[in-house]
Amino acid sequence: MPTMDRSVAQVAVDMPLANLDRPFDYAVPEGLSDQAQPGARVKVRFAGRLRDGFILDRVPAGERQSLSPLEKVVSPEPVLSPAVIATVRAVADRYGGSFADVVRLAVPPRHAATEKAVSSPRPLPRLTGPFPASLSEYPAADRFLHAIAEGAHPRAAWTVAPTMGRVGDWQAGFVEAAAATLRAGRGVLLIVPDSTGLRSVEAAVTEAFGKGSFAVLSNEVGPSARYRNFLAVSRAQTPLAIGTRAAVFAPIARLGLIALWDDGNDSYSEAHAPYWHTREVAALRAHQERCALLLAAHNRTCEVQQLIERDWLAPIELTPKQTRSVSAAIRSSSRVSDRDPLADQARLPKDVFATIRRGLLDGPVLIQVPRAGYRPVLVCAHCRATARCPSCGQPMVDSGQAPISCAWCGPSNQPWRCPECGHQDLRSAATGVRRTAEELGRAFPGTPVLQSSAEQRRSEIPDAPALVLATPGAEPAASQGYSAAVLLDADRMLARADLRAGEETLRRWLSVTAKVRAAEAGGTVLVVGSAEAREIQALVRLDPVGYARVELAQRAEASLPPTVKLILIDGPLASLSELSGLLGKSATVIGPFPVDGSDGDGRLTVRCNPAVAPELLGELHRIRAARAAHKDPPWRVVVDPQVVE
Repeated sequence: MPTMDRSVAQVAVDMPLANLDRPFDYAVPEGLSDQAQPGARVKVRFAGRLRDGFILDRVPAGERQSLSPLEKVVSPEPVLSPAVIATVRAVADRYGGSFADVVRLAVPPRHAATEKAVSSPRPLPRLTGPFPASLSEYPAADRFLHAIAEGAHPRAAWTVAPTMGRVGDWQAGFVEAAAATLRAGRGVLLIVPDSTGLRSVEAAVTEAFGKGSFAVLSNEVGPSARYRNFLAVSRAQTPLAIGTRAAVFAPIARLGLIALWDDGNDSYSEAHAPYWHTREVAALRAHQERCALLLAAHNRTCEVQQLIERDWLAPIELTPKQTRSVSAAIRSSSRVSDRDPLADQARLPKDVFATIRRGLLDGPVLIQVPRAGYRPVLVCAHCRATARCPSCGQPMVDSGQAPISCAWCGPSNQPWRCPECGHQDLRSAATGVRRTAEELGRAFPGTPVLQSSAEQRRSEIPDAPALVLATPGAEPAASQGYSAAVLLDADRMLARADLRAGEETLRRWLSVTAKVRAAEAGGTVLVVGSAEAREIQALVRLDPVGYARVELAQRAEASLPPTVKLILIDGPLASLSELSGLLGKSATVIGPFPVDGSDGDGRLTVRCNPAVAPELLGELHRIRAARAAHKDPPWRVVVDPQVVE
């Protein structure tokens, strides 16, 4: 039987330019044929220089006879599987980027010594159990777990109760889902946003399946260990992997489940072009590879709510009444009080000191204080209402210059007037930890005052009376849970220059609530802010699901993401002016307008129906390719940004 002719290698060259975002054909020399297999790293000559690349496929020779040969096979290790190649291409197209930009993050840098070393056999995950019940305590979860065990590919959004107990143990829930998938003979990928989540899920997986029975894919373990673990997954030596953001591309054989914790965490947003989001990549991959998907969090993002309303995800949740029965007691408090007419002049009302005093009798008390690093927004100097753009409703930014500016619509063309009180004076909202620590230290002498922030983070504190001041996201765990928590400056948390300020604030508050003892054990959470705020009402009722429904409906009414596709294009003003005329037929185009601090650059904001987004992004890609071919200055394109800067 004749051997099929596969003498041409299709190579993805490491060149991120839009006009070069396609495979290039190279002849495979006979001496390299055995090593030059799909997924291998190679060196090719491109534009007179040696470039890195990956072989995507081997195909028969076409009509062209004078192809350049492969120069070298850097490594015959097939680090790119066909499934991952398809995912990388889909992500590049969805976010208006290039294959080269995405694959750099999908495949870790090669570690030659690790690759050549003889790998030790890894123990298979121990599946004898029994495994702790957590996910199965929720209505509808049994149906999800049964479908996984049968080899199906269900998709669900699990709203985890914010409590210290079995129904709040998301790590145990991940173990349950992983065990059902592994028993069906399929692979599992568990994704967390940061090192704290990684340590917690690693401990749970180790206890359930045995030490060394899984691969950790994260920069935390170092380049050598990361590449060794990646090879273990690529070589099908282990069916179970856990990791952070880039682990979503892990080449797991027979992938059966992707489980992702806390999809609203901003750590899932890739900081480099094309700025993809891990949740969206996980959803793309689940669709392409027909595997199960579990998105778990204490809150619910609008993106997840939209998928639920489209019946693409099935909800797994407790009722608000069930959640309140297992979580801490939550109260709201405002600085304004009929009993204390001077309360509005004090940052800490009497309720705060009373809550702390009671909490210190039983254990540590957590004080959450907004960090000073939030982007400053403008508020009315008279009534403190947030100054919002009259066109799109985004908070107006304090740029230090006049006129005031919106990140989407640019500088305002008319004087701002407060819609609440009619005043025109503005001031910047600002908060900080140091002042709070000094004030509480004087109020509770002799009580240890501990601080935790992104710069100096504490991982855990003992079960002893102490005041723990932490910025959002840096709250340490307490060994037996906090006896009380106080959420300060709620109004200022909600007044950030961010479309997702409310959603993100509620997510932070629910995360704190999950660290506080249950109400039956005396746990209390006090939030200081206007009781009328929807986010505070959602927290008091422990109803993130209801909040997500209303938030999504309001965004749809205002034509805001995720109900519309948002594309930001930054570049030279002159070129953006030409582009606005080309894209305006199927989209709403705002600008271009100058960007603060730039030298001749501007921004074009494009909003369109998600159904026409692929066609629009394709046209944008063609325009960028033509510009790249003429060596025109590049544009920076961001699709569906989590934060608009």
